[in-house]
Amino acid sequence: MPTRLRKSLLPTICVVLSPFGVPDPCAAQPPDIRVFGGAPAARWVAHPDVPGGAFGVFHFRRVFELAARPETFVVHVSADNRYRLYVNGMEVSSGPQRSDLAHWRYETVDLAPHLKAGRNALAALVWNWGEERPDTQFSHRTAFLLQGEGEREAIINSGPEWRVLHDAAYGLIPVEASVSPYFAAPPGESVDASRYPWGWERVDYPDESWAAADAGRGFGGDLTWPRGSHPYGQGGGWQLVPRSIPPMEQRPIRYARVRRAQGVEPGDGFLRGTGDLVVPARTRAVLLLDQDHLTNAFTVLETSGGSGSEVALVYAEALRDAEGNKGNRDEIEGKTIAGVRDEFRPDGGERRRFQTLWFRTYRYVQLEIATADEPLRIHDLHGIFVGYPLELAARFASDLPWLAELWEMNWRTARLGAGETFYDNAFYEQHQYLGDASLQALTSLYMSADDRLVRQAIEHFDLSRTPEGLTASRYPSTEREYIPPYSLIWTGMVYDYWMHRDDPDYVRGFLPGVRGVLAWFEDRVDDEGLLGPIPWWPCVDYGSSWPDGVPPGGREGHSIVITLQYVYALSRAAELEDALGLPGQAARYRELARVLREAVRAKAWDTERRLFRDTPEGDSYSQQVNVLAVLAGAIPDTDPTALLERTLADATLTQSSYYFRFYLLEALFQAGLGDRYVEQIEPWQGMLALGLTTAAETPEPTRSDSQSWNAHPNYGLLATLLGVRPAEPGFASVRIAPHLGPLRRAEGRVPHPLGGIEVRLERTQAEGLSVEVTLPEGLEGTFAWGGRALRLRGGLQRFEL
Repeated sequence: MPTRLRKSLLPTICVVLSPFGVPDPCAAQPPDIRVFGGAPAARWVAHPDVPGGAFGVFHFRRVFELAARPETFVVHVSADNRYRLYVNGMEVSSGPQRSDLAHWRYETVDLAPHLKAGRNALAALVWNWGEERPDTQFSHRTAFLLQGEGEREAIINSGPEWRVLHDAAYGLIPVEASVSPYFAAPPGESVDASRYPWGWERVDYPDESWAAADAGRGFGGDLTWPRGSHPYGQGGGWQLVPRSIPPMEQRPIRYARVRRAQGVEPGDGFLRGTGDLVVPARTRAVLLLDQDHLTNAFTVLETSGGSGSEVALVYAEALRDAEGNKGNRDEIEGKTIAGVRDEFRPDGGERRRFQTLWFRTYRYVQLEIATADEPLRIHDLHGIFVGYPLELAARFASDLPWLAELWEMNWRTARLGAGETFYDNAFYEQHQYLGDASLQALTSLYMSADDRLVRQAIEHFDLSRTPEGLTASRYPSTEREYIPPYSLIWTGMVYDYWMHRDDPDYVRGFLPGVRGVLAWFEDRVDDEGLLGPIPWWPCVDYGSSWPDGVPPGGREGHSIVITLQYVYALSRAAELEDALGLPGQAARYRELARVLREAVRAKAWDTERRLFRDTPEGDSYSQQVNVLAVLAGAIPDTDPTALLERTLADATLTQSSYYFRFYLLEALFQAGLGDRYVEQIEPWQGMLALGLTTAAETPEPTRSDSQSWNAHPNYGLLATLLGVRPAEPGFASVRIAPHLGPLRRAEGRVPHPLGGIEVRLERTQAEGLSVEVTLPEGLEGTFAWGGRALRLRGGLQRFEL
């Protein structure tokens, strides 16, 4: 097994750090199977009477005695689809980290802080979305697993001693096609409080009527093994690997204000959780709540009384007018809401607390209440923000005020697109798409010192590859989809990580995958030196005017855009091979890239317009093909600047989407036109003017108000305006080449593995530049400006140019 995968299996980040002897599948000696599959061993458990693939919510319990409170009590826990684990009523873990069946994750938790002498209760809420399960969720069948670390903890191993209840209170509410014809996130939920086992997670709950958990071999109870450690090589069911990313951040958040109220007058304390909202009997009430910004959060609702009432919550990114337009997101007059819907039916009991199984994405929430013969008292309604615990380690400021708003908007966008994987957009599609994740990863590396989600994304797409070499376009995903140009982008993700992190052994482990991708494309180079027909979905720029994002020649062959994407990937892969792999392979890649470039110049260069055509014989032209000509070094003369100036000036060209504009901005920097950066990101200023609090998918009208990859301008503020980029692999040195454009002043911080790179720039009255740079100790580099290059060393240095 490559070093990179062995690293990914180590339990480096769990709820509690704990080395517990997970076997190395490559070890020559027999594996240590103490943790899973040994004696005493835990088994996967399930409800004995419910089909494994059906929708269901289940409660598992195990009450046990301890003579004294232990100092440590470590367990490993997992479930299919999802779980929440409680100890004596306190939630201590949730998961599992999203992956596929061949790499099914488990969490490691020390329960000791929550245990006590005497009786204790372990309780797990486990659910399976069944037919409404999103594509992102793999499943073998509904089941739960908990294994103690050693002999002492084995008393609570999952097995027939556990009891289980199928919760009949829950139902699912599919998202209507009118909200989105394609929806790749979990559905809404309905809960009938009269059927819910309130208090089930506490020690004193009477569970005698619950069924004994089925721990039989009939559904794979014998497959409780770490991946690759089964003594006879069996690999079905769940192949277990430890969690590789930290637990998700969770913290309470509250709505900012009530924007509309009908049928009831909420008091000042309602949204703060300091005052009840009382809805009289036989009343219909509707409240429109505004978070003031988009967020991801579980909903928490706490009520008393109100038997026979119906409470619904509808979540949306924005409101829409009668024509379906969103308009200014701050404006609500004449607009209505449609989105994901949750329903709760109180039973009249006291302090009934409902929390959604999955998070919702929203700025606006409409609370709809219909009471029967008893008044309803709402004690609290709030959210619990949930997301990957990215910490902002970067900073940017300038004399252009709207850039500060842009920075905040895009940081929020990046955060909402980071969960257990990178999300395309959290409301509609919680998929990790490769083209999107590549931009999210690079932005994340520049804004946070945490690279674990980046590593996971690279690994996920490596695991998704077909025997022929292609990666899936999105992963984890039960529905296989292939976009061959995205596989080329995956090679770029590996390259970017290599440039920004000093981890050559890790990167070297991906070279077989990179070779497989490039070989797939090499098989499709025809006698004319261009790529022939591309099967599957040859999408390059989905948000452009190309049908389904497919450029001319994409399906039938001789797409210059895709050919240049291949050249760009070959050039970067050649650098990887020279440094980490096979120099002979690097030479082959460079020679193939040279042949392809010459073919592109000979067949697609229009000598009159001095632009590249999209196909050799066609009459269509695009920004995309000319941008890639610059990045891939295919221009027929030595002046990429002139080509890009023509590309920007010609409005008849197919225009780049927000997504592909990242590559346009990179080409501008490469060609020495970085001073046009602010001008080229002005569409994001238009988003701010519309009241957007995250970056949208497309210009108006847009489906999604938060497209995670569209935070990439924050990368450019640091990498282009401040000009901070790696000068060599592993960020072993830095090159700072600012492009201030219209700015008089700019400053910021870029995280580096050795610390922070601090840059402060200010134009002088003589049109010079006052510079202050601080590098972490041990890092050196250069500062380039106006044709001059100055050496930089660790520590603070000031100079004027």
